[in-house]
Amino acid sequence: MPPRAYERYMYRLLKRGIDEVGPRPSCSDPEKKLGEMIRKEWRPFCDDVKRERFRCHPGAFTGHIPWVAIFYILGAVLYWFCPPAALISAFLSFSLIFFELLRYREYVDFLYPVREGVNVTGVIKPSGKVKKRIIVSAHLDSAYEFRVWYYLKNGAVALSILILLGLLVLMGGAAAKTVSFFAGYSYGAANTVIGIITTALIPAVAPFLVFASGKAVPGAMDNMAGIAVVSGTGRYLARSRNSGKGGNGGDNDEYLPVNTEVILLATSAEEAGLRGAKRYVEKHLSELREIPTYGLFLDGIYDEQHLTIINREYCGRGKHDPGLIRMAQDVAEDRGWPVKTNPIILGATDASAFSVKGIPSVCIGCQDITRLVPNYHTRLDTYDQVRPESLSVCMEMMVELIKRIDRS
Repeated sequence: MPPRAYERYMYRLLKRGIDEVGPRPSCSDPEKKLGEMIRKEWRPFCDDVKRERFRCHPGAFTGHIPWVAIFYILGAVLYWFCPPAALISAFLSFSLIFFELLRYREYVDFLYPVREGVNVTGVIKPSGKVKKRIIVSAHLDSAYEFRVWYYLKNGAVALSILILLGLLVLMGGAAAKTVSFFAGYSYGAANTVIGIITTALIPAVAPFLVFASGKAVPGAMDNMAGIAVVSGTGRYLARSRNSGKGGNGGDNDEYLPVNTEVILLATSAEEAGLRGAKRYVEKHLSELREIPTYGLFLDGIYDEQHLTIINREYCGRGKHDPGLIRMAQDVAEDRGWPVKTNPIILGATDASAFSVKGIPSVCIGCQDITRLVPNYHTRLDTYDQVRPESLSVCMEMMVELIKRIDRS
């Protein structure tokens, strides 16, 4: 059966995950419930299925954002009365947003409760000797709703940039005023202008005190759709093996890799700063380096007209493999699909956790990442927003990439 024949299966699995499990915060019981559902889904067609538990602090990733706002507001007020304290407060605000959000470091995670996450893996062996490995992956969890994004939409991006610039101005102004404070001289009008600017931005910063709600979104596009594609890819490979046609080079309808082991990976806690993917790489890094290993990641799937290959992720620090990017471009072009190759400016995917460790990886989705789409991290991320065709296009991308890597 060709990959497109699995479209109905994938869409039904997508609906089932949303209807039976619903929103799935990182490391929560619903996330574990979906992981168990997927483990049972994979068990009949995988050679080996495992659960891998790990520990992290998922509350830190969005939990630090209100503190960014608190320290900014405190710094803007202290700027007028105690410049050294304002500088400290501004630095704390900037360091939080820089390390936790812009660099995806586990900067203040130790201040938040420890939770258990569970990654799920399924192995599909090739027809011959294992000489390569491909990881096909998507994440299980869904994000807490970003209230500011839901209500302000694209305006939230401009507001975030404005606040970051305001924070830099506050730090610079507080530093200059601190020097003048101890040196005994004043910058006069310049100090006043900076103080007015940073104080005027307080109303813009205030919404970030309640940036994320305590309720997770349905997570259809991000990323139950990705999980459905990973499952469809696994079923396709297993069916090829069971038909007896696998291992002979394959054809357009069926293919089982000859020398490439395929690992299906459903990660936990991606929305908490890629914690599940990071823990997986940390645990398996030596074996991932034993043979050529490639990562194919799926995230943000809802409309095939926005088929996108992610080539770089600035926050996650992932610069993805040029060979895989070119290969994915060739697959799309061979099929006449419109495709874009773009970086992610704000945010990251699990692919970054692999790329920064030297594992060649790429992330593919069907989301317009050039703007803040209404169903990204909001209550509107429901399965009726996901086009079934986007699932089959992504699955066909996965299958063809597996073929080309195996044959190369």
